[in-house]
Amino acid sequence: MITMTQRMVATPVTAISLSAARLSIAGAVAFSVLVLALHFIRPELDPSWRFISEYAIGAFGWVMMLAFLSMAVSCAALFVAIRSQVAGIAGRIGMMLLLVVSVALIAAGTFTMDPVTATKDQLTTHGSLHGLASMVGVPGLPMAAVLISWGLARNAAWSSERKRLIATSVLSLICLVAMFGYIGVTLP
Repeated sequence: MITMTQRMVATPVTAISLSAARLSIAGAVAFSVLVLALHFIRPELDPSWRFISEYAIGAFGWVMMLAFLSMAVSCAALFVAIRSQVAGIAGRIGMMLLLVVSVALIAAGTFTMDPVTATKDQLTTHGSLHGLASMVGVPGLPMAAVLISWGLARNAAWSSERKRLIATSVLSLICLVAMFGYIGVTLP
């Protein structure tokens, strides 16, 4: 009996897929470098208990905006790079979620969050839209990673990476739960 995993065979890597993969990596690296730079540019914001979105407030806000847009490009390029490799319903849902996260990252970069010290009367539409984008993007990215990893693990061409894909998907879930636990303890 032939299973779905055995039937799914990767399509050859195209020049577009390879270029998209490189762009995805470049976008993720750019995001990391820009956020790291912001830690030095704005040392008054303690990253152990401040949201990275707070870097968008003030004179260097454009750097955080660029970081969010870099990560959005990374997610969209990843979609293009691996869309032919992902199998199953879970994988396809993960791919759609990846596109939704990309749009949420664009919104997060476009709309600056309100300061955490703002009172209810001081909240802005920009801040509310940023908050909405964060509620989609923050849990959406690790959820997409889990579903896409499962979709790739079902592809016979990725069988040599199956254990790593499952391990990284479990790690993504652990990080998501830990993040919510940390926010639950520190935010109130």
